[in-house]
Amino acid sequence: MTNAWAPLILAVAPNGAYKTHQDHRAVPITPAEIADTAARCLDAGAAMIHLHVRDADGRHSLDPGAYRDAITAVRSAVGEKLVIQITSEAGKRYAPAQQMATVRAVKPEAVSLAVRELAPDTKSESDAATFFHWLAKEHVVPQYILYCEQDAARYQDLVNRNVIPGTPHWLLFVLGKYSAGSDSAPQALLPFIERHDNTVPWAVCAFGHMEHACGVCAACLGGHVRVGFENNVLLPNHSVAADNAALIAHMRNTVSALGRPLADADTLRDMF
Repeated sequence: MTNAWAPLILAVAPNGAYKTHQDHRAVPITPAEIADTAARCLDAGAAMIHLHVRDADGRHSLDPGAYRDAITAVRSAVGEKLVIQITSEAGKRYAPAQQMATVRAVKPEAVSLAVRELAPDTKSESDAATFFHWLAKEHVVPQYILYCEQDAARYQDLVNRNVIPGTPHWLLFVLGKYSAGSDSAPQALLPFIERHDNTVPWAVCAFGHMEHACGVCAACLGGHVRVGFENNVLLPNHSVAADNAALIAHMRNTVSALGRPLADADTLRDMF
């Protein structure tokens, strides 16, 4: 069973695929901005940064060179004190072959992968399995993203059939979605918990002003938490956060009040 008092991994998702400076002046876009955000979030309690990069026009990008530039900037700012997890998100621009090619080219420490994007049906499974097993061979730690109960069932089926290998990985349960009025709620976590068998660690991210409440619920149930401007820019009192570090600091303070210690990057690496 998950140990609700084990160190909690607090991750920041500072920009996502779509937000710009028009959404909030502190959304980091350039490698220098991402590195500065990483350092601030590390000081606030984060152990991992979930990394998106952009092209010259500010659009979501999976360009390996852009990833290398951002990773170099973050490492220059924080050394090895943050785990850097890149995204493979399609972002309405990329096909599965392109998503997998980027990860192979960058060979990051960690990557997030949407099951519904990379293995949506039977005909996609062969290529997906080859890729998932490559991740295991290269010691790239995957976090499989699940958006609903159907995704959770699909994930479990892929594990049972060794399409997803049983090597170390973890899950991200997504509450809410990219659309108006899609704010999440803590009770939306329960269907994921009921289906999950606790064999691998899990984390939650949540859209909208209930992000903090959803994170607290996850912390109490033994999960881990991702917050940041990718999904939400509001503090629990509905005021606009000054930056990503403010969201991290609020979650850190609440988790500490619950009596659950925070993991650092090395603790996270030891888990996998």
